[in-house]
Amino acid sequence: MEFRFELALCAALESPDRVVARQLGAGVTNPGGRIVDVCVLEPGPGFDRRAAIAPERIPDPAIEAAVGPGEAVPVAEAFDLPPDRAAAVVERAVEVGYLERERRDGRPVVRATARYPDDWVGSLTAVENKPDLGTPGDLAAQLRYDAALGLFDEAVLATASYVTRAHLNRIPDPVGVWRFDPETGEREVVREPSPLDPDAPGVEIREERSLRTDVSLVGPDALARKRRRIAERAYGKGWRPAPPECAHAAGTADGRPYCERFDRVVDPGRDCGAGCEAYDPADPPAVDRDGLRDERTAWTADPDGDGPRRQSGLSRFL
Repeated sequence: MEFRFELALCAALESPDRVVARQLGAGVTNPGGRIVDVCVLEPGPGFDRRAAIAPERIPDPAIEAAVGPGEAVPVAEAFDLPPDRAAAVVERAVEVGYLERERRDGRPVVRATARYPDDWVGSLTAVENKPDLGTPGDLAAQLRYDAALGLFDEAVLATASYVTRAHLNRIPDPVGVWRFDPETGEREVVREPSPLDPDAPGVEIREERSLRTDVSLVGPDALARKRRRIAERAYGKGWRPAPPECAHAAGTADGRPYCERFDRVVDPGRDCGAGCEAYDPADPPAVDRDGLRDERTAWTADPDGDGPRRQSGLSRFL
């Protein structure tokens, strides 16, 4: 249920003025400590310049390297990494079009194809999905984590449940609440989120016990680096999973994986394959995930085509 809810919410949030992605790591000192269900990226002033570079994620070490679009720099000087790791990063950055590589005096040198814009991200919103508030699980701890760390500009809880005053009292005050119907795509704002402050130091909750909570203090520079990495991951990844390789598989009009045998949206990683009684191996259905994403969001599939699209204004969620 939660997977179908998540995909329906992603489809409903898509807009030509934003980028939507799902299942992104949001831990800073503990990278695997937090996975955000949905991330909504709204463009900043430099978004078009970022979109013009590549549709894929640019490797973080390449962005952080001492290399720009001016004079070519030896790889050994540009990257503070072991040689094998630096070579792998350069290879990927060349593949996506961010770096150009050549040899001078027998040494590999690199140059950026464009200056990376620091202002391409306008805002990042984290959405935690919990369709049924009757089975909250670790919801309170996850929302406390987001509110204390302040990595995102806003944090929101999305649910299909009727939200009571008792529910709201258990949710940290800065966290907004949406009531979302995955069947109709209608969304009601039960409580607006309060702005968080990514420019201020944050507190990362590492472990909560009955009499003790272990935390790490995270400075603004570390938060800024993590925000850029999340934004790059969101831009390159999107939210649509690959459709199942099954004769019963299809795609909805908005690109969600669908099973005609069971008449519902499915999770290809869990619902499909040899464990399904109706599984019939076949080529996956022709779902143009990139085309849908290019048409419905601010992401640009082909920056070498008509050029980066213009952002006429940043819409909000409603």
